[in-house]
Amino acid sequence: MLPARCPKYPRGVTAPVSTKPRRVRAPTGDLASFTRDAFAHAGVTHDVYFKGTGPAVLVLTELPGISPQVLGFADRIVALGCTAVLPDLFGRAGRDPLAGGALGRSLYALHSMATVCISREFTLLATGRSSSVVDWLRMLAAHAHQRSGGPGVGVVGMCFTGGFGLAIAADPIVLAPVLSQPSLPFGLTAARKRSIDCDSQTIDAVGHRCARENLRVLGLRFRDDPFVPAERFQLLRERLGDGFIAVELDQSSGHPAGPLPRHHSVLTVDLIDEPGEPTRAALDQVLEFLRIRLLP
Repeated sequence: MLPARCPKYPRGVTAPVSTKPRRVRAPTGDLASFTRDAFAHAGVTHDVYFKGTGPAVLVLTELPGISPQVLGFADRIVALGCTAVLPDLFGRAGRDPLAGGALGRSLYALHSMATVCISREFTLLATGRSSSVVDWLRMLAAHAHQRSGGPGVGVVGMCFTGGFGLAIAADPIVLAPVLSQPSLPFGLTAARKRSIDCDSQTIDAVGHRCARENLRVLGLRFRDDPFVPAERFQLLRERLGDGFIAVELDQSSGHPAGPLPRHHSVLTVDLIDEPGEPTRAALDQVLEFLRIRLLP
């Protein structure tokens, strides 16, 4: 028989209550507050969620899909005076990837990953190529611009979609491209680390816009994030020059309850939503970037 476990505190002694404040996490949003529509181009159709008025900002979700945290970020764009436009590219829109048991969370993440891996719309490994979904997103941006008006559109890509904002930025209607933790192609080799899922001709076109039109591309990453190697941002510095604004955060700046061993999602699950925090400063910089570029 195993010995009885002794209580940590003697009978009658109350365990001390922690006075350490809990860090504020990213806000969440409600999918029901968005309007759903379908957008089709070249035989490809995806649902798209809209909310707000004013110039359009495409919010391209991270894996595993349009989460409540991504919706919370979109609500901030709406509060800014813009229209949030969320294409539903993978996953189950509105599902919280952090909710439920560990097994359910893992299965959902794996299912979304498998959908992306087998889809021809995404380029996971090849260097010097744009994912084919970029053409569909360009047409969606033009449609959203015609629908919402304003001087142009913004694009915020996250994780798997992080580089899409760069590829779309060759289009003159894109005035505010944001690349948050751009993760493609997977950095399995030195060449892939020093690459982004955008063909060289398109990067050159964006570089010309930076030089001639004062376009700026905002990039965000956590240092030592294995999905976003430092070489990728160095490539963007070299190709875009002063047109690339890099925001790089220490791992210690992320939320202590982040879901991954290394902090990754700057604007959502690894955000500490408190004034004075580096991640909050990065979020505020994104919102100010969109405001200056789209709401003169």
